Amino acid sequence: MVSASHVRRTAAIVCAGGAAVALLGSGLAGASGGDRTQDVRREVRGGKARNVILLIGDGMGDSEITIARNYTKGAAGRLALDTLPMTGAYTTYAVSKADPRLPDYVTDSAASGTGWATGHKTYNGAISVTPDGKPVPTILELAKRAGFRTGDVTTAELGDATPAVLTAHVADRGCQGPADMAKCPVQDKVNGGPGSISEQQVQTGADLYLGGGRARWTQTIKAGPFAGKTVIDQAKAAGYTVVTDEAGLGAARPGQRLLGLFADVNMPQEWTGPAAKVGGTDPARCAPDPSFRGPHLSDMAAKAIGLLDAQSRTGRKGFFLQIEGASIDKRDHAADPCGQIGETAQFDQAVRVSLDYARRHPDTLVVVTADHGHTSQIIPIEARSPGQTATLITSDGAPMKINYATNTPGQSQEHTGTQVRIAARGPQAANVTGVTDQTDLFRTLGRALGTH
Repeated sequence: MVSASHVRRTAAIVCAGGAAVALLGSGLAGASGGDRTQDVRREVRGGKARNVILLIGDGMGDSEITIARNYTKGAAGRLALDTLPMTGAYTTYAVSKADPRLPDYVTDSAASGTGWATGHKTYNGAISVTPDGKPVPTILELAKRAGFRTGDVTTAELGDATPAVLTAHVADRGCQGPADMAKCPVQDKVNGGPGSISEQQVQTGADLYLGGGRARWTQTIKAGPFAGKTVIDQAKAAGYTVVTDEAGLGAARPGQRLLGLFADVNMPQEWTGPAAKVGGTDPARCAPDPSFRGPHLSDMAAKAIGLLDAQSRTGRKGFFLQIEGASIDKRDHAADPCGQIGETAQFDQAVRVSLDYARRHPDTLVVVTADHGHTSQIIPIEARSPGQTATLITSDGAPMKINYATNTPGQSQEHTGTQVRIAARGPQAANVTGVTDQTDLFRTLGRALGTH
C-alpha cells in the first residue's frame, strides 16, 4: 500500500518540477458562481439548425469526466464540455432480444447508439435494427436524404458500433467486413443481403469517414458487382479519395468524398502511464504515448467541420456530423487511467473545436454526450479496494486514487447501467435538459434538422 508520506513527497516533486500544475483556486473563473440566467435564456430556442454536430465520448460517464477534469484542470477547473449551457441526463438501457418488453439494464455501444441513431431500443450487439431484425432509418440517412452533407468520425475502427449505427444495419456488431459475416447471414451479400458494415458504409455514402479499421476495408468482397475486389476498391469506385496519414488528411479539399483510414484497427492512444493493479500503484503522472501516430481526434474534427462547411456553404442545407472519442471506453475496459484520461482530454479538444465553430455559426446545434457509463471511480486514498487501483498526481498537485472493480482483476472491466450526462447549445438544445432517454435524442436531432 502507498504511504501518505510517499504521496506527499511525490506531489511536492511534481509541483517543484514545473509540471502542469494549477493552484486549487485557479479554475474559479471557469466555475464562477455568477448568474447564468441570460446564457440559459439565449439557448431556449426551438426552430431548425443549419448544422448539427453530435459528439460521443464512448464510456464517458460522470466519473470519467471528473477524473479527466481533476487531472488536467484541477478540481476547480472546467473542461470545454463543461461549458455548454443546457445540461441534463439520459437513460441508457437496452432491451432483451428474446423479449423486448424487458429492459437489459447495462447497454453496449451498439444498442445505445441505435437508440439515438434511430429512436428505437434494441438488443446489445444490434446495429440499427429492431429486436426482430428489421432495419430502421438512421438520423444520418435521413439527413442525407433531406440534402444535408454528412460525416462520421471516430478514433475506433470505422465499423465499430458507434460510427456504424449511423450508416449500416446488421444483426451483430462484429460483422464489420466481408470476412466477418458469420453472425449476420441475412445481411451477407452471398445470401443477397446488403453486405458487411464497411460495404454498407460505402453504399450509404456519407461525404466523409475518418477513423481506423483499415484491415476491414482491405478484405475481399464475396458477392455482387465488386466480388473479388476489396471494400477500398468499392469506395474508390463510389468516388472516395482514400487517405492514410496526417499529410493526406491535410491535403484533402472540398468537392470530393473522403475516406480516412489511419490505422489497421483502432487508432493509437494519446497518453500512457501506470496501469491499475491490485494493491495500487505509486503516485505518478501520465506521459504522451511514444507510439502515437496522428491525426489527433481534434485534427479530424477540425478537418471534417471545415470540409462539410465548405461543401454546404452555397446550399440551403448545412451538415450533420458525428464525432466519437472511442477509446475512453477501451482504456476503461483495460483499467488504464492515463490512457483513459488522455482520450478524454483529446475528446474535449474536439468539443472545443466544435464550440468555436458554433460561436461563429449560431445556427449550429452542438450536443455532447456518452453512450453508457463505465467502471472507473475516484475513491479515498486510504481505501483498500478489492479491485485494481492507480494513484495519479493531478494538476492540483494532489493525489487521486482511481478504482476499477466491475470485474475480476485481469478481466475486461464492465460498462455500468447508470444514466449519463448530455449537454447542448444551439437550436433545440433545451430538449436535453432534465432526465430523458437516448431515443429522445433522435427526436431532438430530427427536429433540429427538420427530418421528422
